[in-house]
Amino acid sequence: MMNTGSPIGEDDLQAYIDGKLPPDRQALVDAYLAGHPEVSARVTQQLADREALRVRLSEKFAEPIPARLRIANLQSNAALRRQVWYRSAMTACIFLGIGLAGGWWLKPEGVQINAARLSEAGFAANASDAYRTFVVEVAHPVEVGADDEAHLVTWLSKRSGRALTPPNLSAFGYKLLGGRVLPGGGAAAAQLMYEDDKGERLAVYLRAGQSAQTAFTFEEKNGVSSFVWVDQGFDFAVSASVDRAKLLPIATAIYQGMI
Repeated sequence: MMNTGSPIGEDDLQAYIDGKLPPDRQALVDAYLAGHPEVSARVTQQLADREALRVRLSEKFAEPIPARLRIANLQSNAALRRQVWYRSAMTACIFLGIGLAGGWWLKPEGVQINAARLSEAGFAANASDAYRTFVVEVAHPVEVGADDEAHLVTWLSKRSGRALTPPNLSAFGYKLLGGRVLPGGGAAAAQLMYEDDKGERLAVYLRAGQSAQTAFTFEEKNGVSSFVWVDQGFDFAVSASVDRAKLLPIATAIYQGMI
């Protein structure tokens, strides 16, 4: 429980970003941010990102439901009906959270910046390190190439413990090179490597996990940008040597592609 006598911590900052900070903590957090410019800049950026994504998704949210997802076309497939219901509920939670917070993020459960579980497990660091290790490989950037995608999907799904399909990033100029299996902090992780026509590479890193959904979180390490999140039983990261603004729509498309 927060109180006026406790020091300012991540719980306070998270509540501040979500617009849920108790009134008796507001002045304390304002003073803390005024005295800690680096933290203030981080919080300001997160709030700006929330608003940017809200604007980006508002048109998508307003679109009519595609015919293939209408109830009349789903009655023969109970499993698909459950998935559509689940996603609809999650989307409603997202936009309810955005309305309450006046801004940013995309994921359910409060629409909050909460990467503590991923950060504690070193997931973002693992993804970034894996990217830097294999992005420079010329002869062997992947173990199984995209020319045998059926085998690649079967192999990675079996090793990671969950069914997966490589995201199609051709709209962003990236084609799939293939993938490999890597250690992932106690569980096998899959890395999918992509390349554009300039030879620039991007990696999607994922592993099966048990955490609940979390917000997108941006990480930057040694020139590698990563967005990380949790969804549908997977920890996800997308990493590339590009800036936040260029990586955000790609990460968003990967998330939407899992719907």
